[in-house]
Amino acid sequence: MNFCWRQLLLTTILSSALASAFAQSPAIDPDLLAKANAGDAAAQVQLGDNSRAAGDAVIHNLQQAAEYYKQAIAWYRKAADQGSVAGQMHLAALYRDGGKGFSRDMSQAAEWYRKAAEQGDATAQASLGVLYSIGQGVPHNDAEAYYWLDLAASVKGPNQEKYAANRQLIGTHITADQLEEVQDRVAAWIAAHPRPASTE
Repeated sequence: MNFCWRQLLLTTILSSALASAFAQSPAIDPDLLAKANAGDAAAQVQLGDNSRAAGDAVIHNLQQAAEYYKQAIAWYRKAADQGSVAGQMHLAALYRDGGKGFSRDMSQAAEWYRKAAEQGDATAQASLGVLYSIGQGVPHNDAEAYYWLDLAASVKGPNQEKYAANRQLIGTHITADQLEEVQDRVAAWIAAHPRPASTE
């Protein structure tokens, strides 16, 4: 009899926990899922955002939160692999920050920032510059940091002054020859990649 009560109590607790987990699962819009499965990068990023938000909302179940983060990474990666800057930036941020049950990986963060930076995203360029300046995920290299921060500072937008200030700070750590070489690289990159007039 005692065993039956314990079994009933355990079954009730498990059922309640499963119901709670189910209630916390994000509802997936079937149209959005169909678009994402058909290769729509924007839909894939949105599903990644939904999964990440669900992971952030889970408070007491680290394993469940980690599963949501894995789903977010999978969706972001699908978009990023198609060249989506948004997917690349979201992946970089996830790897940079880590999450519940998900470890930071600065090498992966730097890799995804680089992919977005090479497409001209000023935020990615500035982030990559900072990583080079402190040697996280990439080797410490002030000339490379200056290069990426200079590219970021060349785009008008709300963070342009901040990028320029960071570039100037890094500039005090490089030689005149390095500065000249970097400025030649920046000029060549800008000539080969037309920039938006503004990011605002």
